[in-house]
Amino acid sequence: MQEQEQSQAQSQPLPQPQPVDPRSLPVTRRIDLLVRALNGAVRTNEALARCCNGEEMLDVLLDASARLGLGLSREQLRDTPPIRDWVWWKNKQAVLTIGDNTPRYQQDGGQGRSGPQESRRRFLGLF
Repeated sequence: MQEQEQSQAQSQPLPQPQPVDPRSLPVTRRIDLLVRALNGAVRTNEALARCCNGEEMLDVLLDASARLGLGLSREQLRDTPPIRDWVWWKNKQAVLTIGDNTPRYQQDGGQGRSGPQESRRRFLGLF
């Protein structure tokens, strides 16, 4: 009896996993897929290197995202690391501002913070 059950189990094909639509993935996962696809993509990397500023880079990356079917928007590319950092680097903008030691993305609009903005207290010294 067990042999019949085992033979039936072996003869039944395993269900095939359904392909996942990349646009249904979280933004960070889609960015990761884009970055992995750029690794070794000679023409795209050459186009990125020829860009004069971050906006031109975003145009190239938007095109790559569309070709891969990732459905990323310009804002998602501009605001999500590591591409956010690449754009800042191309625009010759610092990721950190000296003296404040706050990452740029937290300075520009308070991204990454949850809840109401707390007032920051600074130690002014004893004198």
